[in-house]
Parts: sequence; structure tokens; C-alpha cells
Amino acid sequence: MSDTAVTPLRIAVIGIGHMGWHVAAHLATAGHQITVCDVAPGVADRWVAEHGGTAAAHPADAVVDCELVVSSLPADRELEAVADGIATFLAKGAVWLDHSTTSAEAARRVAAKVAEHGCVFLDAPVSGGVDGARNGTLTVMVGGDEPTFDRIAPVIAAYGARVVLMGESGAGQLTKMTNQICVVGLCQALAEGLDFAETAGLDVSRVIHVMLQGSSASWQMANRAEKMLAGQYDYGFSTTLMRKDIGLVLEEAQSMNVPLPVTAMVGQMLAEVTAMGGAKWDWCSLMERQRRRRTES
Repeated sequence: MSDTAVTPLRIAVIGIGHMGWHVAAHLATAGHQITVCDVAPGVADRWVAEHGGTAAAHPADAVVDCELVVSSLPADRELEAVADGIATFLAKGAVWLDHSTTSAEAARRVAAKVAEHGCVFLDAPVSGGVDGARNGTLTVMVGGDEPTFDRIAPVIAAYGARVVLMGESGAGQLTKMTNQICVVGLCQALAEGLDFAETAGLDVSRVIHVMLQGSSASWQMANRAEKMLAGQYDYGFSTTLMRKDIGLVLEEAQSMNVPLPVTAMVGQMLAEVTAMGGAKWDWCSLMERQRRRRTES
């Protein structure tokens, strides 16, 4: 967290699911005046009961008179629906900081729509998972206007340990896609390695301890290997959401004629996890698929 003094703002947080709940909480702790809104009945009221602030029934009600809007939404469709609903209600000069993972094109469309009303949209997907949101250590990849970023970055520091402007509108989403390309292969490799060590009769916790000191170490290994080993998947970033992200990546890569065979393969594997009943499991449940495929062979 930043030690820089930040003037308290009126902030609307739209979408208080696994990530948005903690983002809003950090902003409230930092002294901002928070209004929360979520499509799920009762969620906003529960957040207010725990953290204070105000609950709004509709996004348009939430954003009135707010200097900053922060959103965390599932996909393009929800982002653009919210944009259609709130654009005319945004305060003049307001900034909309979106932590959803969407297509770069959707981010650009919303940025253009918001600009028509004298406001600025920043696409700002995050990495670090629910633990990162809870601990205030998210990595935030931002696309958009540099002067606006410089003004808002100290606010984001309430929950972001690394906050970086990646380029113009859409660049944040393209950076998040790059992150997902790199991480999906790592997690499948981790599942294969853990399954190999377990089948070989090794003490896998000891194997993980050793590997964390070597060249194969990764965030996934440090934060997910033990849970994968224990078959614990009831947390984190769901298989459904990762499949959505991979779909965005593959669509963007096709438009650039960039081959992504490993990413495409892991996407197919996650479809198998979904078929096994794991749509809501954390996507590290690739481990479950690995184990079942071994026992079936």
C-alpha cells in the first residue's frame, strides 16, 4: 500500500463478487465514501453491514455524483450493459476504472462511449487472485490516458501492490491476455509434475519445497500446489472464468495470426473439467482431470 496521502473520493463500486468485495473494502478502509452495487440480491446490503457506506439497487443510482467508478464484472456483455446504463448518469469528469477481464475491443468501445459524456475509462484487469484482492497485493495492468492514470494510481494503491500503465485504451486487457497465456501452461505442467511425483511414491510436499528453491518455482506452485495435491478446489478463479479468458485470448491471437497451441490445448482440458462437474471449481482443478485420466488409463 502507498504511503502517499490521498484525498477521499466519492466512489461507486459496481460488482462486489469475490474480487470487488475486497477492493471496495480496501477503498473504504482508505477513507473513501463508498456506494456499492451488485446484481445478486442482498450482496450490497451485506457489504454495507460489514464495511459501512451505501448500497444502491442499480448501477445508475450508484454512480450519481461519484468522482470514481470502479467495476469488476464477468465479461464483455456485462461491461457493455453497465456502460449503456450509466453513461448518461456519470458526473462530468468522472473516471471509470474497470477491473473486469474483457476483450480489448470492448474496452475501447466503452472508453469511446464514456468519452462522449466528458469522462475517462481505464481498462485495468488484475492478477493475483482472491488472495491478492483480500491482502491488497493485486497487480493492476492499466490501459488508457496517462494523466488520468497518474491521478488515480495512488487510489489503486489501496489494494494494488504493482500498478502499471501499459499503454493506450485496451493495453491493459492485452497485458492480462499475455498473463493468461503464460499461466495456463504453467498450471497444467504443475498438475502433471505433481501427479508424476505422487505416482512415483515421493513425498510430494517435500518435492514442492525443493522445487520452490529452484528454476521451476512459480506463483502457481507457491500458492496452489499444496491445494492441488489435497484436491481442494473450492476457492479462487473458476474454471468457467478461465475458459472465458482463454476464449478472449484465442480470438485476439487469431486476429493477429499468432499460434497458441498450448493455450488452446489447456482450454480443451478445462472443458473436460467442466464436463466432470468442475465449472465452479478453481481452475487449478486441472489436477483433478490429470488424476482421473491416469486412473482411467
